[in-house]
Amino acid sequence: MNRFLRRGVAILATAMMAFSAVGCNSDDSKSSGKAEWNELSQTEITKAMGLGWNLGNQLEANNAGFPEETAWGNPEITEELILKIKEQGFSTIRIPVSYLLKIGDAPDYTIEEEWLDRIQEVVDYVVDNDMYAIINMHGDGYYTITDAWLLCAEDDDKQVKIKAKYEACWKQIAERFKDYDEHLIFESMNEEFNNDYGQPDLNAYQNINDYNQIFVDTVRQTGSNNAKRWLLLPGWNTNIDYTVDTQYGFEIPDDSHCTADGKRIMISVHYYDPYNFTIDENADSMHTQWGKYATEDYDNWGQEDYVDQQMQKLYDTFVSQGYPVVIGEFGVQDKSHVSEKAAEYRRYWSEYVVKACKDSGCIPVYWDNGYTGNLGFALIDREILEITQPELIEAMVRAINSEGEYEIPAPAV
Repeated sequence: MNRFLRRGVAILATAMMAFSAVGCNSDDSKSSGKAEWNELSQTEITKAMGLGWNLGNQLEANNAGFPEETAWGNPEITEELILKIKEQGFSTIRIPVSYLLKIGDAPDYTIEEEWLDRIQEVVDYVVDNDMYAIINMHGDGYYTITDAWLLCAEDDDKQVKIKAKYEACWKQIAERFKDYDEHLIFESMNEEFNNDYGQPDLNAYQNINDYNQIFVDTVRQTGSNNAKRWLLLPGWNTNIDYTVDTQYGFEIPDDSHCTADGKRIMISVHYYDPYNFTIDENADSMHTQWGKYATEDYDNWGQEDYVDQQMQKLYDTFVSQGYPVVIGEFGVQDKSHVSEKAAEYRRYWSEYVVKACKDSGCIPVYWDNGYTGNLGFALIDREILEITQPELIEAMVRAINSEGEYEIPAPAV
């Protein structure tokens, strides 16, 4: 997420700028995550990853291009936070990461050791507690971020440098984690596009395909467990339609360097539909109700049948062909200040989406930006480790654990 990620926490950012990410004892951290490899099939990995949660606005946060985990108002990440999330029924933690000015100059493009140490420390909080961790390259591809560089719409001359830098960075990340077991998943990038929300530019899309191929080749060739690790790849802006529809040009990379018996590629998409209900911050256009029970203030599209159709597209195009799909971000902002009914429609939407993911063989990962106020996404207050949205969590856990058909409870309004 980008356009919606700093709402609210930006107010706190100025006061927090003096704090920087804390490195770890690299000797200790490098001994973690090296349990015996457990080979999991598509069905097994999907079930094991279950319901996920995003550690958003932390390791992808930055101050004028310098990644800094407290820069957008959240406290330093602790293992206690991860354990609290696990206690709620989540099995996967997606850890967005930016590198930006932590990357050195050509030709080596060396990533600062302390930053890699801190990333590894947070990964260890997750995998050492028997959860699945997803790490990516998050803010480096945004046209709206200072010193972003993974820019798919740049001309061919610039792409030569971009691709060399991208390869060098992923080689370092992959080498750092190559002995970690199946609980660690690499995601090549996040919401990569040309900053135009219209239809994809085919030349820029081809660069995204090239990045994904570089990513797969680079990770696989570092060997050890990376030769068989599950790798997660997005299409254009993680948009479902622009990823499943062949006219736009998404390509699944060649994975001939993979040593596993079967496919080990996952597909990454995000789900925030309908926009006016989920992430619209404009008081004049936002809506607070959704679905068949809505009586007022709702969109005339993007209802239950639309969720089902989108998930069916993902199933038909990828899941049925052996490629797990991760809904790497989904969620609805807290609009309780606008309507006392909003919380229950938020709960209903979230439960419906998670149930549809489960039924389609997809892995849902809730977007949490750490902000608990109006228009925030947080499920937990990260300062005091207090769950702020217990009913919302209960609904999503109920959906991911469902077996067979069940009627999602109507909004209690």
